[in-house]
Amino acid sequence: MTRKPVLLSGGNPQIPKGYGEAPVKAYLDAMPEWKQGVGRRIDAIVAKAVPGVRKAVKWNSPFYGAPDAPPDHWFLSFHGFDRYVKVTFFQGASLEPAPPEKSKYPDVRYSHVHEGEELDETRFADWVTQASRLPGEKL
Repeated sequence: MTRKPVLLSGGNPQIPKGYGEAPVKAYLDAMPEWKQGVGRRIDAIVAKAVPGVRKAVKWNSPFYGAPDAPPDHWFLSFHGFDRYVKVTFFQGASLEPAPPEKSKYPDVRYSHVHEGEELDETRFADWVTQASRLPGEKL
């Protein structure tokens, strides 16, 4: 019998840390309700925009790294909250235009996707492509 992952605050699945496609797929499969569709769309856009993208689940969030970056460097992650999915661009202040939400860390910028909101896929894919070409964040 396979048990469903525990959902943490904001509906984030508690998935063990892991690298590769399998833990990210497990995370996406366990996301609740509308967040699952958003998570799957983000994952698909990243995979298309960055062929060979590296994937992992760390701290109960999917992480994405450029294929040629060091294995501990990441350019994007996302995490669910009650009313939105927060996409973190670790070097987002360097993107043109920068994602709209600021962080207490000057380099980090966020994009929020709310329930019922359409993701601007063209803009998002452009941010992903730009972010994948930056050094990323060592985490």
